[in-house]
Amino acid sequence: MNVPSGGMELLELLSGVKACLREAFSGGVWVRAEIAQLSDRGHCYMDLIQTRDGVQMARCRALVWASRYASISAEYRAACGEGLKAGIEVMLHAEVNFSELYGLSLIVDGISPEYTLGEAERIRRETVERLRSEGLLEAQKRLQLPDLPYRLAVISSGAAAGFGDFRRQLTENVYGYVFDIVLVEAALQGPEAPGSISSALSSCAGDGFDAILILRGGGSVSDLACFDDYGLAVSIARCPVPVFTAIGHDRDHHVADMVAFSSVKTPTALADKFVEMFVAGESKACAFATRISKSAAARIAAAAVAVDSRKDSIRKAVAIRIALEAAGLDALEARIAAASPLQLLDRGYALVCDGRGVVVKGVSSLKKGDRVSVRMKDGSAEVEIKEVKYGEV
Repeated sequence: MNVPSGGMELLELLSGVKACLREAFSGGVWVRAEIAQLSDRGHCYMDLIQTRDGVQMARCRALVWASRYASISAEYRAACGEGLKAGIEVMLHAEVNFSELYGLSLIVDGISPEYTLGEAERIRRETVERLRSEGLLEAQKRLQLPDLPYRLAVISSGAAAGFGDFRRQLTENVYGYVFDIVLVEAALQGPEAPGSISSALSSCAGDGFDAILILRGGGSVSDLACFDDYGLAVSIARCPVPVFTAIGHDRDHHVADMVAFSSVKTPTALADKFVEMFVAGESKACAFATRISKSAAARIAAAAVAVDSRKDSIRKAVAIRIALEAAGLDALEARIAAASPLQLLDRGYALVCDGRGVVVKGVSSLKKGDRVSVRMKDGSAEVEIKEVKYGEV
């Protein structure tokens, strides 16, 4: 190789590169990239990357000056419901900057929230179409829900406000219906949420529950993004038990809502839905009783005018029919009675009321010397409080 006598200095080379970049990208450029790292120190420093099939293909530093970052971040949060963070794909407008000492970087002066929202919606639509093509979108709708579903598995966080609202609304219903509620803890946001909820669904599927409920009390767009996950949607669709969702949002249904057996907006609305099922069941039982009574009366009247020789056989036929109808009514009424608070007394529990007849729900409302009434299966007893102990017995 022939070595020239002169040659270009490094500074001269890099200055030429800088001049070429300034001319080629004058006025700035829109760039699509994923935020790999983000550091907010007044100014916002980002590492941008592009990957293909899981392989990183490009990487570049970017900077948003503090004078622009506050307004850009506020605009993005208002539109997307979350701030800028690592792991999201963005469309940003930037000036291409090149330093002979520090190399290439981007000076960002704008970020499009519409692009982020549009990308999420595109993925959501692709997920829905995939589920439809695989026959999973309507799989849950073909399941049979019991007329009176009272044993319920609730997938949520015990500390979540949504779960507390649901339990209070259901257990304090004005009709006194009793439900068997089992909480199954799961993560409800973040990258681990789809797998956590899917595992909870799997653990509940074979335990004899009438229904499985997924509850959350709302959140930002990013908080609820896990409910558009394809893997979670498949787990819901393939669950052999009817799944209800109450995620607590006002926007269009998430994919999880679409594949579920049924969905409502809020946990309290879901509690009302189950109470209404029992109200409808009780009304149906009353209607059956009326129909049986009318049917029996009509048959007896017809038998009374029949030929004497047929009276005995008619009476027997009517009696048999009444017995069959009554047996069906007894079975339905037994189901309703199982939800009555009085059943607790039959199971060996007691009902404690204060001097005003108000049910005592905890020892915090009692003090030494108070008199209370203890109601049991076979009667009641008046007792005086000698000592109040807190905590587990």
